[in-house]
Amino acid sequence: MDTSNPAVFVNAELLRMYVGRKVRAVIQVVRSDGGGVVGKSTDEKQLIVNGSPPLPLTTYVEVIGIAESNQSIHAEIWNNFGDTFGMTSAL
Repeated sequence: MDTSNPAVFVNAELLRMYVGRKVRAVIQVVRSDGGGVVGKSTDEKQLIVNGSPPLPLTTYVEVIGIAESNQSIHAEIWNNFGDTFGMTSAL
């Protein structure tokens, strides 16, 4: 584990404070195309994530990468979190 350059956990509101720095975010995927993903951050605002998402792509993903602007991240690492992030099911 590389601890020399930790990623700051951000939502869309905080992203603007970390442009050019390594960040991590969890998003709900709204749509995906070949060059990236449009998603909703934890504060219900839109984020654009550039890079090559994993296939198959789940509804919720964590991305770690460089904040390119106040609305976009260039993802280096994608982690699928599944389709029901934060929800529990009755047994």
